[in-house]
Amino acid sequence: MNYTIVFFTHSGAIKFERKMIKLNIPCSLQPVPRKLSSSCGICAKIIYNGYIDDLIESEIESIYKDISKNQYEVLFKN
Repeated sequence: MNYTIVFFTHSGAIKFERKMIKLNIPCSLQPVPRKLSSSCGICAKIIYNGYIDDLIESEIESIYKDISKNQYEVLFKN
């Protein structure tokens, strides 16, 4: 599954990316789609097949499942 994860801060996004690298989960940081948020401006795109609840941290603003290009389903809001 492909997910877009939005953060409250840049540092939260960077910490999350480091965690994903340690867990061997494909992750890339990129600008947040304007449709989702304008908070810190950085989101993580990940490919993950486990339970998304296992990844939730306090720095995460929201988690979206990527449905198709520019279409998202909200799974978590903090």
